[in-house]
Amino acid sequence: MKLLKDIIYGIRIIEIKGNTNIAVENIDFDSREVKNLSLFIAVKGVSQDGHNFISQAQNSGACAIICENLPDTLKDDITYIKVLDSSKSLGIVASNFFDNPSEKLKLVGITGTNGKTTCATLLYDLYRLLGYKTGLISTVNIKILHKTIPSTHTTPNAIRINELLSQMLKDGCSHVFMEVSSHSLDQNRVSGLSFDIGVYTNISRDHMDYHHSLNDYIIAKKKLFSCLKNDAVAIVNLDDPYGEEMVRDVIAKPFSYGLKGDFDFKGKIIENNISGLSIEIDGFEMTSRLIGEFNAYNLLVVYAVAKSLGEEALTVLTIISNLKAPDGRFEYIVSPRNVTAVIDYAHTPDALENVLKTLVSLKSDKEKIFTVFGCGGDRDKGKRPLMGEISSVYSDKVIVTSDNPRSEKPSEIIKEIISGIPKSKFSKVLTVQERKQAIKVACELAKSGDVILIAGKGHEKYQIIGDEKLHFDDLETTIEIFKQIQQ
Repeated sequence: MKLLKDIIYGIRIIEIKGNTNIAVENIDFDSREVKNLSLFIAVKGVSQDGHNFISQAQNSGACAIICENLPDTLKDDITYIKVLDSSKSLGIVASNFFDNPSEKLKLVGITGTNGKTTCATLLYDLYRLLGYKTGLISTVNIKILHKTIPSTHTTPNAIRINELLSQMLKDGCSHVFMEVSSHSLDQNRVSGLSFDIGVYTNISRDHMDYHHSLNDYIIAKKKLFSCLKNDAVAIVNLDDPYGEEMVRDVIAKPFSYGLKGDFDFKGKIIENNISGLSIEIDGFEMTSRLIGEFNAYNLLVVYAVAKSLGEEALTVLTIISNLKAPDGRFEYIVSPRNVTAVIDYAHTPDALENVLKTLVSLKSDKEKIFTVFGCGGDRDKGKRPLMGEISSVYSDKVIVTSDNPRSEKPSEIIKEIISGIPKSKFSKVLTVQERKQAIKVACELAKSGDVILIAGKGHEKYQIIGDEKLHFDDLETTIEIFKQIQQ
């Protein structure tokens, strides 16, 4: 229980109607969750406007309402607080309600199109092995020490984030590593959080169904760095063309990293093969089980963050040399017939190209690459032909299939993917709508030494078809098919 006057501290208030010296037992932005003595924050969302549900919250026992527009009818026993921005207020209120846990933790936020999950997970694993009590908030899962909680969003809502950080603090965590999505930044879900370090990985086309333009996407990403305090650190990839923009006019201390310039943290790939990377970082040579140039950048992030937090270079490099990638990130298995299957979450044009370029660089002239992928329904349609073209350029055989079609017809999504493939490359393209069958076709066609890339879903254990969420696991399916073919 908290006093209303304490949990609204720091929000931009326009007007107050009623008493702020009252007890609040819960905070909610979903009117269906409102109970007696709840504070309801009316947030304008993507599909719903919380202001339309103020009356429902009032009838359910709300003792106070935060909103941008006061309702026509005010109740005498409810306090109304008019604010400039409800979504920003929600984050600050949530932090205050849980006693601002982010201020008592070393909180590292990682944003960018690709690499967020890998960087956050590697940092969690590194700090756990360094002996710290550590938390993780990522696309794949949430971890509090050794306890794993399933994740439903890359970045949870503001109330859930602070609830998790509060629990992590109670369980003794000192460091928390967190993916910060563009959606969460645009929707102010991390408003009120105190980050010690913000990391920028890269930007390529993604979420254009939501942001509408690349510029909007960049602006959303930059919000992480604009909210950093002057004693915080901003670590940015200056090999990426938008790296400088991320730290322009920010008050945090900027540090750069990359493979192609004289940066604060610089790396150089010495060797890259199917067994891993040999890389030089700040003059130290190390090997890693991770594969590909994109993972060289991820390893640089982990090193840069650890160094910025005061860890010793050789200790950090020794530990990260033994870390493995998260589930569904360039995860590979080899069949009894010597066919390698790579399972990867690559679901953007840039990510797909990075993985395929890596595979091309690792194979011999005789070995072939089979790519199995689709695109999600009800998401950015513009990337579909781009991914079709990329797959046809770097693959010997492309099998276009279904991903998570959601409310769209899989056949229509497949047509849009194929529309980007040049006619000269049609001969290498097959369409197999059912995903399991598509993987099976690739496994049957591949010969010894060949590589099958199964892209788009990675760690996901489901397929969304219509309104149904059905069990489907690319890795599990591939292992099953490999066994069947061997028999």
